[in-house]
Amino acid sequence: MDFNVKKLASDAGVFFTRAVQFTEEKLGQAEKTELDAHLENLVARGDCTKNWTEKIFRQTEVLLQPNPIDSTGARIEEFFYEKLDKKIPLRTTNAELLGQHMLDAAKDFGPGTPYGSTLTTVGEYQKKLGGAEREFLQTSAINFLTPLRNFLEGDWRTISKERRLLENRRLDLDVCKARVKKAKLQEAKAACEGDAAPDFQETRPRNYVLSASASASEHELRVAQTEFDRQAEVTRLLLEGISSTHVNHLRCLHEFVEAQAAYYAQCHLYMQELQKELRSANGDSVPNAFAVSPSSSGALAGPSGLSSSSLPGASPPPRPPVSPGGRESGTLKIEEVQPPATGTRKAKVLYDYDAADTSELSLLADELITVYTVPGMDPDWLVGERGNQKGKVPVTYLELLS
Repeated sequence: MDFNVKKLASDAGVFFTRAVQFTEEKLGQAEKTELDAHLENLVARGDCTKNWTEKIFRQTEVLLQPNPIDSTGARIEEFFYEKLDKKIPLRTTNAELLGQHMLDAAKDFGPGTPYGSTLTTVGEYQKKLGGAEREFLQTSAINFLTPLRNFLEGDWRTISKERRLLENRRLDLDVCKARVKKAKLQEAKAACEGDAAPDFQETRPRNYVLSASASASEHELRVAQTEFDRQAEVTRLLLEGISSTHVNHLRCLHEFVEAQAAYYAQCHLYMQELQKELRSANGDSVPNAFAVSPSSSGALAGPSGLSSSSLPGASPPPRPPVSPGGRESGTLKIEEVQPPATGTRKAKVLYDYDAADTSELSLLADELITVYTVPGMDPDWLVGERGNQKGKVPVTYLELLS
């Protein structure tokens, strides 16, 4: 091992002088060279970018992997696979695991039974939802998390290293400034003493030494100033690259939103298909007071999950027709309909509605009514009650409350 004592002693001396300068600056006993305003703004902008990028990165990880134990285990697993240069295996999502449990349960209960067949149908769609979730996680990790991680672990580490080097150059510069100032003060003091008691045999050698010391200090100051300016320029160029980082992260953010929108739209489509299959399989044998038709579900909750009344410029939906199989007002006597013991629900009226006949109930926007279903009734209609009034109401004009 090559052990250079002189270099070690030199490095220790430089470290000590920097520590002394830093301490005196904190105590207000030494002057500090300030960075120019432009560089200071770039430094503040870089710190802000780093802090918020780190928070967004961590919270996105929590969003994609809510369980902290699973998240930690996943990162450890990824670390080992990366070190072994092996492909990370695909993980089973919670929805896929739930779907598989439902399929296994359906085999034990009997796929021919109503419960078993329904478990099979729901299990298959749960696995589809899990597949969509896994694709969303992979897309988000590649298009959003990876660029943020690359910035934090790559670009920002380089910037931090150059900033630390700039700080060391500044400390060296201020140490040299202090030395030059001290040397000039000593030289001026010696000159004053020589004028007061001129003794050329004693003052000339001392003045020569002081002059040589001041010249050496000024040379060190010029070198330190050059190194500081060069390092400040390097740091400035790196920090100005934050602008391109913002542009890149903006593009990644758009891709993340697109992936989210595609994921939720796919899940919404799967759930609509599942509802249709369950209705076609069960028919009216299992009446559900909370079920709404596919057309009404699209009207009540759009892709963003907001009710139609919350959308700007929304107009009332058309009056739903009564299906041929449904009971018309002549055969369905509303006054004879009794609410079920269970299954009633509160609903908020979204739009004004004028009853077309005596079997329907007129509605006013924002009022609350009680609704329930009647076996054999068209799924686009519910029975609504308001005080002593009762009548059919269209589902598309309502927002069912929990």
